[in-house]
Amino acid sequence: MSTFKAPKGTYDLLPPDSATYLAVREAIAAPLRGSGYGYIETPGFESVELFARGVGESTDIVTKEMYAFETKGGDRLALRPEGTASVLRAALEANLHKAGNLPVKLWYSGSYYRYERPQKGRYRHFSQVGAEAIGAEDPALDAELIILADQAYRSLGLRNFRILLNSLGDKECRPVYREALQTFLRGLDLDEDTLRRAEINPLRVLDDKREAVQKQLGDAPLLRDYLCDACKAYHEEVRELVTAAGVVFEDDPKLVRGLDYYTRTTFEFVHDGLGSQSAVGGGGRYDGLSEMIGGPALPSVGWALGVDRTVLALEAEGVELELPATTSVFAVPLGDEARRVLFAKVTEMRKNGVAADFAYGGKGLKAAMKAANRSGARYALILGERDIEQGVVQLKDLESGEQTAVGMNEIVAELESRLG
Repeated sequence: MSTFKAPKGTYDLLPPDSATYLAVREAIAAPLRGSGYGYIETPGFESVELFARGVGESTDIVTKEMYAFETKGGDRLALRPEGTASVLRAALEANLHKAGNLPVKLWYSGSYYRYERPQKGRYRHFSQVGAEAIGAEDPALDAELIILADQAYRSLGLRNFRILLNSLGDKECRPVYREALQTFLRGLDLDEDTLRRAEINPLRVLDDKREAVQKQLGDAPLLRDYLCDACKAYHEEVRELVTAAGVVFEDDPKLVRGLDYYTRTTFEFVHDGLGSQSAVGGGGRYDGLSEMIGGPALPSVGWALGVDRTVLALEAEGVELELPATTSVFAVPLGDEARRVLFAKVTEMRKNGVAADFAYGGKGLKAAMKAANRSGARYALILGERDIEQGVVQLKDLESGEQTAVGMNEIVAELESRLG
């Protein structure tokens, strides 16, 4: 065993479990690919300032959880704690918003980093698949993203998740609500830290998970009572479109997201099988973010779904994904000549799309057959000296145990037809 271990709060993704993660990423990406979203990849680190401005100075992410460092050249950088700010920065830098078609629709998949207290389902390095639709203010776009996330989860076989939906208002009605909420919060018995947060961004206090705080929030003013007519109409249309698509959601007037940039539509996907860390993903509209990071006004909406959390949700529901076998055929040569002949056959099979592996390391028959069984392959190909003389290879069905001799030149076609 090596003396090195994965850093605290991180994990290694290893086979066979890693196949589930790949399948989850694929399932979340599939509906996006079929709806006009193009793939984007951004660096794992960005300027600290991008997140301070974009995510919000007062958020826990920026104040406590960001991995920030200074480079040898004196640049202040941070490992990305979330995806939206980076994607928007990249789109602005490449002038994608000027190329004609708005919204610019992008999807991404990658690792994100937050220095937080590790617990089940909450790690310091985690992976997400996300989608952003940049540059259009349209309730149909908000609805589309909610519907696509729902579709992705259902395609995986998840059923026991809930979608929570709320509106956070816009720059017309939010300030009025903010003031009412601050007045209410000032009258409560809160610690200094929380009171300070209430002055910078009072909505963050509603999101406080501590029971002592939640107990006092029962009579807090609700944002929905302060929405202006435009925001009310917008939210109503999002709700109607989502409902018409057969997607079930719950109105949650207390839902706020952990980032400062959200406006209007906000939503969260939660799974009750995950205990305290019940959110599997979420998102919303962020109409002011582009201006916050120095761009033009570009109303946008997006979400990110946690791959780790989704895998935990599948486990909680007992859903087993049907994963394709990594190996279909395992080749077992007996002797040097057989090794040369069979290795050439394996190469030919792979070129023909048959997933094949080989008994490396000169194992004897018994050890090689053990390896064949462990590989999960359906068939073993066994070649001995007598088989070479007769121009055949032994094809063994590892499920039924049945073994047949097949002509060396027919074997690839035979396997293709059997594996369908």
